[in-house]
Amino acid sequence: MFNKFVLAALLLTAAPAFAEGDGPGPNLVIEVEGGVKGEVVIDLDTTHAPKHVAQIVALAKSGAYDGVVFHRVIEGFMAQTGDVQFGKKGGDTAMAGMGGSDMPNVPAEFSDVSFDRGTVGMARSQDPDSANSQFFIMFAPGDFLNGQYTVIGKVIKGMEVVDAIKRGEGQSGAVTDPDVMAKVTVTE
Repeated sequence: MFNKFVLAALLLTAAPAFAEGDGPGPNLVIEVEGGVKGEVVIDLDTTHAPKHVAQIVALAKSGAYDGVVFHRVIEGFMAQTGDVQFGKKGGDTAMAGMGGSDMPNVPAEFSDVSFDRGTVGMARSQDPDSANSQFFIMFAPGDFLNGQYTVIGKVIKGMEVVDAIKRGEGQSGAVTDPDVMAKVTVTE
């Protein structure tokens, strides 16, 4: 009888950990194709980054992210994508990473959420208020980014797909023949 109580207590204490994986959403669903194929689901954080999430959702719903490459991928650090201006597969992606979208830049929404493995952050230039459409997914913790970049969510499914994204070369992490976000949708 005692073992049943211990088991029940362990299950009850473990239950919140499973529930924490997917927050209230919305979720960004990314179908990745190229050298790797699979689905990545990101739980977007409307609490800490409501303006950034609204922009990401609007871009995804408009189809702007469909066909955009992972242009900058650095082993042990992160995979970056989302340049809807210069990062479309099949086009000239030489300037991928330099563009944004036709929407305005979003002011920084820095928070105390830390950059852990699977955390998704907004890319930006030196100007903290220059985030637009590009985002990155962390392969490993990056505490040096904490409070410097806006966290927009976390991967809740498909981290193995993220781990398999083709890596770039050199310090810039520029990728030749990159993997692509074939289709990006939003689930509420």
